[in-house]
Amino acid sequence: MSAISASQVKELREKTGLGLMDCKKALEGANGDMELAIEELRKTSGVKASKKSGRSAADGLIGIESKAQDIFMIEVNCETDFVARDDSFVAFTNETLQAYAENPESSLEELLNNGIEDNREKLVQKLGENIVVRRVAKTQNSSAVGSYLHSNQKIGCIVSLDGGDESLANDIAMHAAATDPMAISPSDIPEEIVAKEREIFKAQSEESGKPPEIIEKMIEGKVSKFLAEVSLTEQDFVKDPNTKISQLLKDNNANILSFTRYEVGEGIEVEKVDFASEVMSQIEG
Repeated sequence: MSAISASQVKELREKTGLGLMDCKKALEGANGDMELAIEELRKTSGVKASKKSGRSAADGLIGIESKAQDIFMIEVNCETDFVARDDSFVAFTNETLQAYAENPESSLEELLNNGIEDNREKLVQKLGENIVVRRVAKTQNSSAVGSYLHSNQKIGCIVSLDGGDESLANDIAMHAAATDPMAISPSDIPEEIVAKEREIFKAQSEESGKPPEIIEKMIEGKVSKFLAEVSLTEQDFVKDPNTKISQLLKDNNANILSFTRYEVGEGIEVEKVDFASEVMSQIEG
């Protein structure tokens, strides 16, 4: 039997909304076959439960909490903004966030197994939607940490700095939340992404009909521009477009150690629902 990876368990959990251990056991029983694992989970979890858990949970809330010298961030997903604004969903998000802040070394799996999973399942039954504690993050030990949470709790960011202070860290977190950088600096951008962009720029530039040496310069110019646009340090500071983030850091004798930006539902494929079939399935169920 092939080993089951954490990413497979995570994917199955996002698709079904069921517990981590249930998903892991199902994948092991199906020898890693995702569709077979889903089919078996539906059989063992009951028809009604599978109807709820099979739906995409791409809405929800981001939660951020400061405790001691650390900042904690979580994403909890549901299916609709209506449920995301429900008091019981908000309370569950806050409860999960507090549990993480009190157990900072916990993995997501450990956090869920410490009582959160039971509460999640009860909330699924109460609200009638698939609910998933999707991911957690925290700042690392550093000179200064900061955070930003958008007013609708759909976007959040946490930042760790070497040098600087909390105010600077908060400003950079706000900036990153607004601009969604891919990495801290150009050197942090994965080479395969750079190569893919270069290939696209090459195809675009070759249509110009210019000499090869000019085309090469055009390609490198576009690559440099791309790297500057997606790298946090090379972006213009949103509060002062005349200052780059790199200059802001230099002025404050600081470096960015890490940043984590969450946006609710990013990367989750939302299923298109045939509402007529959905109504009929509920009637038949």
